[in-house]
Amino acid sequence: MSSRLARSAGLIGAATMASRVLGLLRETVLAALFGAGYAMDAFNVAFRIPNLLRDLFAEGAMSAAFVPTFTRYLTQRGRDDAWRLGNVVINALVLVTSIAVTIGAIFAHTIVAAFAPDYAAVPGKLELTTMLLRIMLPFIGAVAVSVAMMGMLNSLHRFFVPALAPAMFNVATVAAAFAIVPWMPRLGWPPIAGIAIGTLLGGAGQVLIQWPALRREGWRYRPVFDLRDQGLREVLATIAPGTLGLAAVQVNVFINTVLATGEGTGAVSWLNYAFRLMYLPIGLFGISIATAALPDIARHAVAADAGAMRRTISSGLRMMLMLNVPATVGLIVLARPIVSLLLERGRFTPADTAATAAALMWYAPGLLGYSAVKIASPTFYALGNSRTPVIASGLAVIANLALNLTLVRVIGYRGLALGTAVAAVLNALVLLWLLRSRLGGLDGDRIARAFAGITLASLVMGAGVWAVEHWLERWLPGSSTMVRAVRVGVSIGAGGAILLAMARVLRI
Repeated sequence: MSSRLARSAGLIGAATMASRVLGLLRETVLAALFGAGYAMDAFNVAFRIPNLLRDLFAEGAMSAAFVPTFTRYLTQRGRDDAWRLGNVVINALVLVTSIAVTIGAIFAHTIVAAFAPDYAAVPGKLELTTMLLRIMLPFIGAVAVSVAMMGMLNSLHRFFVPALAPAMFNVATVAAAFAIVPWMPRLGWPPIAGIAIGTLLGGAGQVLIQWPALRREGWRYRPVFDLRDQGLREVLATIAPGTLGLAAVQVNVFINTVLATGEGTGAVSWLNYAFRLMYLPIGLFGISIATAALPDIARHAVAADAGAMRRTISSGLRMMLMLNVPATVGLIVLARPIVSLLLERGRFTPADTAATAAALMWYAPGLLGYSAVKIASPTFYALGNSRTPVIASGLAVIANLALNLTLVRVIGYRGLALGTAVAAVLNALVLLWLLRSRLGGLDGDRIARAFAGITLASLVMGAGVWAVEHWLERWLPGSSTMVRAVRVGVSIGAGGAILLAMARVLRI
């Protein structure tokens, strides 16, 4: 079980790595073109609304709701009935998102004014944000269809193409930055509108890249729509609480965006850049493991095999700890060099680097919480329990709001990152504690030993990386991209060597 999970997670991780690297390229290009100023703040607030739904669907609620039902249809009824369910769900999502996009476009100005009231004090900023929101709203529909395709492919243990699909979003954005942005002023539009158009093209690309893979499996699109379909009703009954149950992280990031609009120009962008950098290890070491584990967890739930569920969950959690604890320490120690290497060019200044690195350091401790929730929360839905994740998520949102409102007054925008990280860890701990009670244990002793060992190894690694990086700053000064890349690369290489040595010493 562990070896198969590792292979599946590795395959997803490889595709996710490609997507995340392209995502870093996207952030680098945007930082160079727009920095952390007026236009980038407007884009980030406008994109946060459709992106909130993307994150909830693509990496949470839709998978938690759809994969168990689709898997059961495959197992008990065969592919024909499963394909019909897939088409019914896709058509229902298109209808619902079309209504949502229409309403959003009509009330776009009101929505932006409610979420970013301080933008009204800057001439044109509120209007620019509203325009960008209207352009990007249809992105929601494309993502909904894309996620349904992901669920079908994952249920068939086809992980690579669905994990690669988000890369299309990053490719389209980067392409738009060079091919569309320069044309915007000639059309009387602001340059940042080209990035919004690229976002739409990226959503379409996520659908198109998965279509051939599904056709090879035997799926054909059919305009079937039946609200009385039992499978659709099961998915819809789960997706609403599923959204709430997995919403804590994304709602908390959304809260951060709203609160950051009152922290001056740049705060929204600094937090967004930092969160995107942290999403590299979340995607590689959190989402990939959870995505690989969920189909097996769903099958064990159908078979009422609690022992197999415990083993799969325990294996996933230990694998996640082995990868994410070192990643957390590494992000904290190398926050400034990493941000400098990836983003500091063009309109992104050294002051922006310092501010973004500070946010990244405070976000990093939440990495373990974010990843554990991706495993724990869908497990409750596979067990037919939607209430527990909703309650845990609600408590996390309340805790985050209370922490953020307090900490933002103490350490400014950095407090928003810290509050979100603490809330994510609390959410994970509550879910794991309740899951342990539900399943009669989670192999806690092995998980605790793994956590203690990898934490000790990671702390030693962190100290070594810090020493190497500071030594390199003295002996290899300079600010060129090549010099910064060498310093970061050598520091990470030294950290990997130290971690492997400690793993041998501690017999991890």
